[in-house]
Amino acid sequence: INDFEQTVTFKVQLNMMTASSLATNLVRSTHVISGNVIQSSVFGNGVPERAIDGNRASDWAEGSCTHTNNDLKPWWRLDLLNTYQINSVTITNRGDCCPERINGAEIRIGDSLNDNGNGNPRCAVISSIAAGTTQTFACNAMEGRYVNIVIPGRRQYLTLCEVELIVIVFFFLPQNSTHCLFVQT
Repeated sequence: INDFEQTVTFKVQLNMMTASSLATNLVRSTHVISGNVIQSSVFGNGVPERAIDGNRASDWAEGSCTHTNNDLKPWWRLDLLNTYQINSVTITNRGDCCPERINGAEIRIGDSLNDNGNGNPRCAVISSIAAGTTQTFACNAMEGRYVNIVIPGRRQYLTLCEVELIVIVFFFLPQNSTHCLFVQT
């Protein structure tokens, strides 16, 4: 296993909301979070941070897709550095070849690093994603620090051209506050 790991900064999309029934005003907004990415191995230039570079380009030659070796149970992991509620995970599949490789992959979210994080609770199973397309999987506010994508039980290449999260982050403001909270992205 290649322990290639790099700290990255990426955007997560959040919704804005005020909870008047609480003793405080609750605001959700777009926020930039830092984290680490790692994958089971690296084939060629298919480093793990390519999945969160903000580019949905799905042709391998465009340089925006990750790629593992032909591993038994290949995986990719994002460490958010803190526990968050993950509302959804959106994945862009490779478009220039082999879109079936992702079939059967699982999205796992949790706080454990047992089995490289692949033992965390499952958000979804990816039955298929058409070549070069993007699909969103609802995770319904699952909590976790780690977001894994793993192909269990078989030898395969794992290629991800973009992984995007909808994460819930809470900012508490004093009740009856007239201040506005702006988070620049």
